[in-house]
Amino acid sequence: MSMFVTAARPRWEIFCQVVDNFGDIGVCWRLARDLARRDTGQVRLWVDDWGALERICPAVAQLDAATGCTVDGVVLRRWDAAFAASTPGKVVIEAFACELPAAQLEAMAAQWPPPVWINLEYLSAEDWVAGCHAMASPHPRLPLVKHFFFPGFDEGTGGLLRELDLLARRDAFVARPEGLAAWLAARGIDGGGDALRVSLFAYEQPELPALFECWRHGARDLLVLVPESRVLGDVARALDRGALKAGDRVERGRLAVQVLPFTDQIGYDELLWACDLNFVRGEDSFVRAQWAARPFVWQIYPQSQAAHHDKLDAFLARYLHGVSDPAAQALAGFWRAWNACAHDADGVAAAWPAFAAALPALSAHAQHWCTQQAARADLATTLTEFCFHSPHAAR
Repeated sequence: MSMFVTAARPRWEIFCQVVDNFGDIGVCWRLARDLARRDTGQVRLWVDDWGALERICPAVAQLDAATGCTVDGVVLRRWDAAFAASTPGKVVIEAFACELPAAQLEAMAAQWPPPVWINLEYLSAEDWVAGCHAMASPHPRLPLVKHFFFPGFDEGTGGLLRELDLLARRDAFVARPEGLAAWLAARGIDGGGDALRVSLFAYEQPELPALFECWRHGARDLLVLVPESRVLGDVARALDRGALKAGDRVERGRLAVQVLPFTDQIGYDELLWACDLNFVRGEDSFVRAQWAARPFVWQIYPQSQAAHHDKLDAFLARYLHGVSDPAAQALAGFWRAWNACAHDADGVAAAWPAFAAALPALSAHAQHWCTQQAARADLATTLTEFCFHSPHAAR
């Protein structure tokens, strides 16, 4: 019998180590909330960076991080150096290859039946992903087996993170023009009439001044909504301004830029739905942009030796399948320039006119792509099937 029986055993337990930005915690917090809404069993989320969690879940600021708290049905616990083992979940998920605390591994090994141990991997469109999905890796010392679980874009993977009601909520938001007007007004945003509404959530971007200059003198008004993020310094430089803060609005020719406060995840989804074009980064906002069914521009997380360029091209090959050559070339050219791929030396400003001209065709494709992906099982569903209704099932 296990000696770790003093607390109720959660159904799901997720460990999140925040490496950089908000991608890791963003995915883990969305997944934990999604699982909690679907299951009667408990979901427990361990987070090592409470400050990062607080940015996307402001409610935790009012709660006790030391003893744990519950938000949206998820038990939140701080993961610190003094970690003490607790009764493991029936499923234990280590997110993005974070190393579980040694004490918790021992507790898992002492539990009977042992937990289903999942390493939730980063999202990739590369061909090798399906072959590695669900691979087993026995622990070298303990009677535990870890399985690698890959989100992805085809049937041979774990699918994409998508709440059961997400697309219905999006459609209800989009269907009410007066609702959009109210949403903009509540945030102090002048909708700009027929202006192209653009959200800009990005890492640092040295090409931004040239792109803003292009937009300033373009053929159409643009309203660029910038949530507080790492790109804000480049936005200020592009506008020839000092430091910018939430609420600031700057107009230059046909370009208007408004800075928005950093928002929770529901608010960010609504921002994507409210815009005609979305610039996103990393993994979490990348996936949410696809569910928004709008044209988007992805800034992939930079890796050493430009390995991220191969990942970018792998997604482009999937995403642009069936798109007309002019539109596909326009999108690929702009994305590669935005990500500083060496073979696109002309830069984003030179790539913008063709991309802008392709937006109507890309808008139709974004909706088609979203429908295709929504026909596949989502990440929480595939995890549940794998962990509870397969030979690896938790008992």
